[in-house]
Amino acid sequence: MTTEKETSLQTILDKTVDGKKVFGTSFAIKKDVLVWFGASGNLSIDQPYFIASTTKLFTTAIILKLRANGKLRLDDNISQYIEKSILSGLHFFNGKDYSEVLTIRHLLSHTSGLPDYFQGKGTNGSSLENEITAGNDQFWSFEQSIERTKQMKPLFVPGTKRKANYSDANFQLLGRIIEHITHKSYSDNCKELIIQPLGLTHTYLYQNSTDKTPKTLFYKSNELNIPKAMSSFGADGGMVSTSSDMLTFIEAFFMGKIFPKDYISELQEWNRIFFPMKSGIGIHLFKLPWLFNPTGAVPYFIGHSGLSGALAYYSPKENIFVVGTVNQVAHPDISFRTMIKLTQEVMKK
Repeated sequence: MTTEKETSLQTILDKTVDGKKVFGTSFAIKKDVLVWFGASGNLSIDQPYFIASTTKLFTTAIILKLRANGKLRLDDNISQYIEKSILSGLHFFNGKDYSEVLTIRHLLSHTSGLPDYFQGKGTNGSSLENEITAGNDQFWSFEQSIERTKQMKPLFVPGTKRKANYSDANFQLLGRIIEHITHKSYSDNCKELIIQPLGLTHTYLYQNSTDKTPKTLFYKSNELNIPKAMSSFGADGGMVSTSSDMLTFIEAFFMGKIFPKDYISELQEWNRIFFPMKSGIGIHLFKLPWLFNPTGAVPYFIGHSGLSGALAYYSPKENIFVVGTVNQVAHPDISFRTMIKLTQEVMKK
């Protein structure tokens, strides 16, 4: 028997799928005893999809787990874990080399000042993002992502107050640090520290470009088939999951099932990153400004999102967990609008 609330939530997803910008959507939401899963269009509830940069929450969780186990500290210099050939010339700003002073905290919080190898413009004047959304699918290695980063100019001295610059290079480096400390692949760390303990059944690192399991992404009105790129991201954006698995994961992340819950308050040091988002330490804050939310009806959320239109967030104030995707690279904002609508519906008495 479908309740009125469930019907209203499903209607939100059905209206989101318009066949022009959004062709499929899958979401899950939890508040107290209410748990709801829904999908519409070309996505089903159990269809795996690319979570893109929401992957960064997995990387953050592993780093914090290693911290809890005494394997690292957030203020460790990354030079303890990254080989000299990678570090050499990585952060050269205004005639001074800051590569050796970069810390794990700088990487997690995007306060390293490093440029973004993916969205930043390369020597040819084009970004990898532009090339890929234009249909030029391609592979790259960790080393190539760092080499590309070195060809761009850093934006500021690491740890400059009130400065952050979102950079996928930060999380590529964190992935390498995880592998160095554990002597295991990033994929194996995800399996052993998160996927298996939480019983996630459809979550894995996308590594095989012939794997057709995840739903193909959309860019505007066309399918964006970019398996080579998706298998290259790794620790900054390569995970595949379902809304059911992601709901389990996001709750575990914020409720202390992967690392100590008291770490969460430490992560909430916010710097502006892109409107209306702020970057904390390994997590983001999504908070609508007063102008768009004068009554405060939309609570603030902490979590992460991805360029694929995927997101995973938690509202501490309302105790709401919400995850999902609109599977649309050109309009990831629609995912946030959908999250807000679902949240407001769930909050209705």
